[in-house]
Amino acid sequence: MAAVGYFHRFYRRGGAGTVYRPVRRLAIFFAVAAVICAAPADAKNSGKIIVSNEKSNDLTVLDASDAVVKTVATCSRPRGMKFSADRTEFYVACADDSQIAIYDVGSLELVRRIRDVEEPETFDLTPDGRRLVVSNEEDAEASIYEVESGDLIASFDVGEEPEGVLVTPDGHRAFVSSEASNLVHVIDLDKGEVVKDILVDQRPRRFALTPDGKELWVSAEVAGIVDIIDTATLAVVGDIAFLPTGMRKEQVTPVDVLITRDGKRAYVALGRANHVAVVDVPSRKVLDYVLAGKRAWGLALSGDEKKLYVANGLSDDVTIVDTESLKPLKSVAVGMVPYGILIDDH
Repeated sequence: MAAVGYFHRFYRRGGAGTVYRPVRRLAIFFAVAAVICAAPADAKNSGKIIVSNEKSNDLTVLDASDAVVKTVATCSRPRGMKFSADRTEFYVACADDSQIAIYDVGSLELVRRIRDVEEPETFDLTPDGRRLVVSNEEDAEASIYEVESGDLIASFDVGEEPEGVLVTPDGHRAFVSSEASNLVHVIDLDKGEVVKDILVDQRPRRFALTPDGKELWVSAEVAGIVDIIDTATLAVVGDIAFLPTGMRKEQVTPVDVLITRDGKRAYVALGRANHVAVVDVPSRKVLDYVLAGKRAWGLALSGDEKKLYVANGLSDDVTIVDTESLKPLKSVAVGMVPYGILIDDH
């Protein structure tokens, strides 16, 4: 592929607002009211599990007991989601509305929107939480937005149908997958340019980085494998194939990938094979397959990593898996075509 072009656009912010000095009694009143209204359980570590449903245009909310407690009407085609850096808000990519919706975790109320974000699918935050790196599916671009102002900071031309985005923990690089081009693009965030295009297997989707930062795992949906990229050389150094018992190779369509904090185990959602693969990361060997719902797609681990949540896009439910026994505990009906999952438990 030819060298990938890019461009930057910078915007000014408005001036500081007027500050008013309240009388002492009003200050005391509002301080007390703030303490009363800010219940810790509602602000952080609430136990909420939030599922985006891209066809019913809503969010399903489960409580800590995995029971559905609320449905929140949201934007058109909600897809990828992320918590803010302080975990008091969460962001939702609204693909058909071309915006990022921002919600308060405690109240589940819409706080504001970042508009004119063309066809966002997934995104990641820089480590300081100040910027979003977004895949713009229909425009073959990756874009960077400032969270506070909503300003577009930079845009990069990438391959067709970009999806997965991962920003490295040091904030120096972003990786973006392009499904139709079979490429992983490496963006140097310090230089503001695409520095490499890595050819991978057919239809790359999502990423997971090993805790030591040495390996980047990327799911290749149509190839039915996960490619492994050495982050030092930016070359593919291995792959892992999957085939659950009773499944045909063409049914194995891996999408989401997670790696545990200790770097020992990975989970790979196998799409239309209706299973999650459990992989030993050091040996790259498949340990087991766990049955989920139809088209296992999005994944999330609880904070203690004892439960794995699987969004099943064609059975409209979430399968909850005990990660010790590797057995499904139950499935919970959610909205239509669940996509992403967030868990507010730490």
